[in-house]
Amino acid sequence: MANNRNHSTVEKTQDFKLKSSAFKNGGMIPSLYTSQGDDISPPLTWSGVPDETKSFVLICDDPDAPLFTWVHWVYFNIPASVTSLPKALTKKPKPKQGGIQGKNSYGNYGYDGPSPLWGTHRYFFKLYALDKMLNLPPVVKKSDVLDAMKDHVLDKAVIIGKYKKKSRV
Repeated sequence: MANNRNHSTVEKTQDFKLKSSAFKNGGMIPSLYTSQGDDISPPLTWSGVPDETKSFVLICDDPDAPLFTWVHWVYFNIPASVTSLPKALTKKPKPKQGGIQGKNSYGNYGYDGPSPLWGTHRYFFKLYALDKMLNLPPVVKKSDVLDAMKDHVLDKAVIIGKYKKKSRV
């Protein structure tokens, strides 16, 4: 796999896993973590980290959004020593855990939760283990991070949550 480190073709191993205590893979995201709740980030933990890992990149996006994939979270240069994120991570560019939060599709730093206009959408939380730190400023977007990490992805772990807006009666 070392010769084929491309962010779009990396196959995840059985060892590298991403989990949340807030929802199961493929399950519904509680409204606390959405625009209808407190709009805070869910807690995440990961294990089975590749030995050569220098940093992590976390991207959460919604491919079911109309027109284009909506990005809810871009967080890069998470130190290799970090294996979990608490719920309600700060929305500042530089959290105390380390790393840098880029701009999401709302134009904000940090996590902005699900807010689908209609239907049930899927939210992909993708964690990439990289063999380097990325030399990028906080103002970057998902595409900049994906370009910078090309050929440096060791492994990828994914958890998918779903959400449908609750009707207001």
